[in-house]
Amino acid sequence: MSTPSSPVLALDLERLRPRLHRYCARMVGSVLDGEDVVQDALVRALESSVRTGPIDNPEGWLFRIAHNLALDLLRRRVRTPDARDGDDIDLVADPVDERARRDAAAASLPAFMHLPPSQRSVVILFDVLDYSAEEIGAILETTVPAVKSALQRGRAHLRELGDRPAPDVVLPDAERSLLHRYVDLFNARDFDALREMLAADVRLDLVNRLRLQGAAVDDYFTRYGQVPGWTAWAGIVEGRPAVLVRQNGGADATDYIVVLDFTDGRVAAIRDFVFARYVMQDTAYIVTRDP
Repeated sequence: MSTPSSPVLALDLERLRPRLHRYCARMVGSVLDGEDVVQDALVRALESSVRTGPIDNPEGWLFRIAHNLALDLLRRRVRTPDARDGDDIDLVADPVDERARRDAAAASLPAFMHLPPSQRSVVILFDVLDYSAEEIGAILETTVPAVKSALQRGRAHLRELGDRPAPDVVLPDAERSLLHRYVDLFNARDFDALREMLAADVRLDLVNRLRLQGAAVDDYFTRYGQVPGWTAWAGIVEGRPAVLVRQNGGADATDYIVVLDFTDGRVAAIRDFVFARYVMQDTAYIVTRDP
């Protein structure tokens, strides 16, 4: 007897994964945590394929898995927005509102975190990702009137929030010094010195490709030495030390990020988004000055 193929294999993940990330990042208020949810959703979908059987709408099914995992993450946080938002299903929005769609697409991740999760999910799916009310109802397993009610309330909340300045973020001096040393060595292509900065059990997540740990991470720098035309700057992403990478002298914008974790003066973890550049659409970063 042949083993049934996973519904995930029928999906165009090159197209869908960036959309999943836009959804998850806005649901949990973080491009980094959002990518964790995406990876967990894909793993969960692959693992459940044997039990699931045929899926009429694999894309909606995968979004529903990601949605539930995002809610699980929010529940684990100390401060979680109240899921009870008092939706009145008799209060129905007019979905045709291009200004609301533009406002939602431009809203920052922190702004979405002020919305209750039920409103947040609907606004993201409708105004940012352009799903229909019927499709959203299927994903969230709710009614179309409830979707339209949550949409109206969520849009109103976003308008009330308006543009709020992001708080100033600085790294501790020791962490900032380590970050700038890493970036200086990175730009000098001094990969032997970079390897000396690594913890013995350093973890590498080459997002969307592979994960390595320990001595196997050495080859990561070898590969970088074979790629010309990139320059790095020290920066901060979501309060964490990050390498901002620009390729081939490009424009002023950062092409992708590499997020670092330091422990006891060593690099404990590297998370490189070179193969997941879709996160840059929602990433806010700060360039740090030399210590």
